[in-house]
Amino acid sequence: MKAPVSWIKEYVDLPAEVSTEALAAELTALGLKLEAIEKPGDQITGPLVVGRVLTKDPEPQKNGKTINWCTVDVGDANGTGEPQGIVCGAHNFEPGDLVVVVLPGAVLPGDFAISERKTYGHLSAGMICSTSELGLGDDGQGGIIVLPAGAGEPGDDAFAVLGLRDEVIEFEINPDRAYALSLRGVAREAALAYGAPFTDPAQRPVPAANGEGHPVVIDDPAGCPVFVARQVSGFDPTATTPDWMARRLTQAGMRPISLAVDVTNYVMLELGRPIHGYDADKLAGPIRVRRATAGERLTTLDGTARVLSEQDLVVTDDSGIIGLGGVMGGQTTEMSETTTRVLVEAAHWDATSMFRTGKRHKISSEAGKRNERGVDPAITEAAADRVVELLVAYGGGTAEPGVTVVGTVPDRTSIRIAYDLPARITGMSIDAETTVTNLEAVGCEVTRDDSGVEALVPTWRPDLNDPFDLVEEVARIEGYANVPSVLPNAGSGRGLTREQRLRRRIGRTLAGAGCVEVLSFPFVGEATFDALGLAEDDSRRHTVRLANPMSSEEPAYTTTLLPGLFKAAARNLGRGAPGVALFETGTVAFPADRGPAPIYGVEWRPSPDELEKLFQAIPDQPLHLAVVLAGERERSGWWGAGREAGWSDAIGIVRRLAAELGVETSVAAVARTPWHPGRCAEVSVGEQVIGHAGELHPRVCQAFGLPPRTSAVEIDLDLLMKHARDIQPGPRFSTFPVAKEDVALVVADSVTASAVEDALREGAGDLLESIRLFDVYTGDQVGAGHKSLAFNLRFRAPDRTLTEHETSAARDAAVALAAERTGAVQRA
Repeated sequence: MKAPVSWIKEYVDLPAEVSTEALAAELTALGLKLEAIEKPGDQITGPLVVGRVLTKDPEPQKNGKTINWCTVDVGDANGTGEPQGIVCGAHNFEPGDLVVVVLPGAVLPGDFAISERKTYGHLSAGMICSTSELGLGDDGQGGIIVLPAGAGEPGDDAFAVLGLRDEVIEFEINPDRAYALSLRGVAREAALAYGAPFTDPAQRPVPAANGEGHPVVIDDPAGCPVFVARQVSGFDPTATTPDWMARRLTQAGMRPISLAVDVTNYVMLELGRPIHGYDADKLAGPIRVRRATAGERLTTLDGTARVLSEQDLVVTDDSGIIGLGGVMGGQTTEMSETTTRVLVEAAHWDATSMFRTGKRHKISSEAGKRNERGVDPAITEAAADRVVELLVAYGGGTAEPGVTVVGTVPDRTSIRIAYDLPARITGMSIDAETTVTNLEAVGCEVTRDDSGVEALVPTWRPDLNDPFDLVEEVARIEGYANVPSVLPNAGSGRGLTREQRLRRRIGRTLAGAGCVEVLSFPFVGEATFDALGLAEDDSRRHTVRLANPMSSEEPAYTTTLLPGLFKAAARNLGRGAPGVALFETGTVAFPADRGPAPIYGVEWRPSPDELEKLFQAIPDQPLHLAVVLAGERERSGWWGAGREAGWSDAIGIVRRLAAELGVETSVAAVARTPWHPGRCAEVSVGEQVIGHAGELHPRVCQAFGLPPRTSAVEIDLDLLMKHARDIQPGPRFSTFPVAKEDVALVVADSVTASAVEDALREGAGDLLESIRLFDVYTGDQVGAGHKSLAFNLRFRAPDRTLTEHETSAARDAAVALAAERTGAVQRA
């Protein structure tokens, strides 16, 4: 919203010493955010004066162009009092016209220096100016500025005549502050900031409604509560917009078009009420406001043929639809250069309907912007009367006596607020008197009692709906800068929760393993599941779909963290990283399939039964951990060759994490997508499966742009943390010597090393300190379909030195249990 300061001062008596910068700062503090301060005259230096054209001699040129050799009276501004000779290429002026002249020595916007120079065979001393040359935009005239008679005398300062010293403040207006999309609203805020007298331009006497006006029927009073129609006849379509009005429209960011259109735009900027004008001679019968029928069509003023929806509010007459109510008019009743009778419409429209219609038809306009935010419904009659006044004054028309007013202004909202609520919410010292005074200052009608006030909200503030809205109004007048800065007291004796402590331990452990944490978007589509190779009936394809997804290609909440990690890994490897080790913790979602969640009102807290129904509809959202390892796991260098990450690294990370949390895990070979069917381990705690780790399938690596043998982990972190120990006991050390035993066991290829290790560990008993697989052999010595697994067993007792008999017995017991469970045979 652009607000010329001189226009603001017409409605509020600001102190003379207030600068534009100070005014902008005060209004920003009240909630009208400053965007820019425009000072058009600051871009022009040197003499800029009013001139009167004395002669204008057209001179055709060889290039087909015709220039005008002019003499212009500039008074004493040139120091001689003699007429100034100027070459001008524009033709929209005649001798006797007042124009704007810039003299040699001046500099125009764009560092365009003006000097006396020879051109087209003449010595041109200066320039006759257009609006674009002065940095004022396009005035739509396509030529130089012709000032109205009486605008000044030759030699007068043109800065004042053109309003070039009139500064303009541009604000960013929040959607709930529609009243500030007008000079009336901005001036009201300025009066509030300085406690200055405010003159409401909407407070004007208006003629009473009668039965002589154009007939109007409202079929949808909820969509259009108030409709006012006035008529001006005998309007001169050739009448020009007065210079002051055109200048203000330009300053406010709108281009002057024609008097009839400019008047409606001017009143919209002045009062905030959008106005529409019809060519009354093109209307057929009474005006009717109704909802459109599906499939109806309308060609709007922008020339677009639109197919309407049943939710659209339309304005019709006997010929059919003539406009989208409150959004855009139709071409059939458009005002033109032949319009002599103007029907003025000032109607209040339902804001929600206006917003939806604008979005549905992709129409954005200044009128729609105001209607969809909610404007003052009580000023429709005043706005229509103001338009009629201006059309009569500058268009030579006559105001017809008929006044049509259909509908009534919606009831004002009444809100009760306790005297001390602003103080309790803001922490400021706000007493009851201040609360009442500030509410009255923003336009509320206040009724007091012992405990609080009943505030009747002004019609121009549809954003005020509950006591806390009123608290904001009181607080912003007091000044947000006065809100005390108080740090909240930390609760004593609580500290981190168990889950927070465990998650920190997990993060530190993974960082110690060389992994870097990343965050990725948790949204997927069918293409992602196809790339993972998931079967059509895989439970991970059963997702929670979003009502308003960020991308139509990824409309669902993910059931696995792996896709986001794969994309991050591929992106880093593609930018030259030799290897990556990334991890992510986050929730996934599995549909509850218990029906849609009920939708309750916000007026009260849901009951326990209602909350239970809400919770039942919430999808299951377990916390997962995923890790991806690709490329170099150990760097190469002068010390030797590096090593690529593999499936063993993935399983090793799971074991390292389990050890840190004090959880006993077991692994078993399984086939699960997206892992390689022969290189995937199922990780369990007891009988409960918590996740999987291993090498990815080659097709998955190719689909995501990952190198071969990339490995990954995904586990249910909630389940892992459920079994974690809160406090890990430190390791126990024995001062007695260790006894070492090596065993080599031959098993079938289908038997996993972890199964053999688990059997050895259990069979060895409490004396076993550690076990490590140090060799795997396949060859003729063990036979086809078999492999030899060599383990190093370390035995130690806490209270004595083990005898050879004790060590041998523990070793033999371990081998016997491995033979029983896995069919292992000890190699000689």
